[in-house]
Amino acid sequence: MTNPVPNPMLPAPYVVQRVLRETHDTFTLELSPKTTMNGFRFSPGQFNMLYVFGVGEVPISISGDPSKTKTLIHTTRTVGTVTKAMYKLKRGYVLGVRGPYGTQWPIGEAVGNDVVVVAGGIGLAPLRPAVYQLLAQREKFGKIVILYGTRTPADILFRKELERWRSRFDLDVHITVDRAMSGWKGSVGVVTTLVPKAPFDPLNTTALVCGPELMMRYTVTELQKRGLQASDIYISMERNMKCGIGLCGHCQWGTEFICKDGPVFPFSEIKSLFAKREL
Repeated sequence: MTNPVPNPMLPAPYVVQRVLRETHDTFTLELSPKTTMNGFRFSPGQFNMLYVFGVGEVPISISGDPSKTKTLIHTTRTVGTVTKAMYKLKRGYVLGVRGPYGTQWPIGEAVGNDVVVVAGGIGLAPLRPAVYQLLAQREKFGKIVILYGTRTPADILFRKELERWRSRFDLDVHITVDRAMSGWKGSVGVVTTLVPKAPFDPLNTTALVCGPELMMRYTVTELQKRGLQASDIYISMERNMKCGIGLCGHCQWGTEFICKDGPVFPFSEIKSLFAKREL
């Protein structure tokens, strides 16, 4: 007699260890399993469905270190009923977690290449696990370049971590803001303005891109102007995911389902869809 297949729609209980405020509208949830487990394993780029009992469920990309399996990290904005409820949670509250779901950033395929990571706003959160994995295997890659843009200096995510990354000699980290504030001495302008001068070899580079769709659209254009092929550019999409396993159809995007065919796509595979703005 075989063991029954676990129900993919049944959430596992996780306990809130900490709710960390990142910016005025962004926070990080640190969770640990309520029951004895071997740890939560995931690949950079994947997401979970998080369920607040009595409120609802939302998809959120995993933003922690893949090598640290005892704690589950999610960073998100307070943009709806469920995330607003999450922001108010206290230590000890139990959440439901389903996942991990979806495709991953192509870290293995990028071995031997330069890697450029382009993030806009909250898009840094889904890319952070990829950066962790790149740094854990630093000797396998050429240059690693991080280009990050936000609306204002107050909106910068993971500020202390970015400062540590900028202090490393084996990383190039460039940050820009749309609007400067008093005391800001860095770059001003959208993140795409950083691409033309970024120090990477376009003939030997893998690009990882995540952020608002408009930002990703222009970033892809700038990367292609630098000489990257569509097959060298990967983007992460998240749209209206409800079930996580391709049953409900809420996240259908043309012929693709974001939850199971994505959220990470090679641009070469979805460029025709990406060009249709009505989708």
